Amino acid sequence: LNFNSISIANISSSFIGEITNKASGILSSQDTKEVKLQELIKIGESSVDIDGIGFYTLGKHRKNLNDEQKSEFQKIFREYFLKSFSTRLVEYKEAKIVIISEDIKNEKYTIVKSKLLATSNRPEVNIDWRVYTKDPSKPLIRDLIIEGLSLARTQREEFNSIILNNDGDIKALITNLKEFNNK
Repeated sequence: LNFNSISIANISSSFIGEITNKASGILSSQDTKEVKLQELIKIGESSVDIDGIGFYTLGKHRKNLNDEQKSEFQKIFREYFLKSFSTRLVEYKEAKIVIISEDIKNEKYTIVKSKLLATSNRPEVNIDWRVYTKDPSKPLIRDLIIEGLSLARTQREEFNSIILNNDGDIKALITNLKEFNNK
């Protein structure tokens, strides 16, 4: 490890620590669910590479999109991701996350290993954060691996299945995402 990789590890851990502390504060506050959702969405918008995840989840189907479809997908996926992320997270009242270690994969990626501490209502959960550090001044989350399961990969498999079950038509996926967004 050289000085640069040590600083990238520190940046990644600090970044995840900051986000989890902010989220924990929001979740344990006395604010209404609506206020909590809005605050969680702000965290998601500023700390997650939503476009990167969105294009990853399309897999090989991304190559079949024209510019207009790409831009429509990005907009709809962003809304889908933020709604999905915030509505799942808002249910946690006590969310204490401790950072365990960093694993530098290369100059662009660091995995920050953490644990969501157990409460009387739920067991301890291992969470690995895939942090994209191409620009060390603006690290971004590219994936969460919860108990060994990549959320981005799971989403990619689900999207692929929807597209393939509709004769390879990406419009079916977009319709599906719009329906979720409008619930």
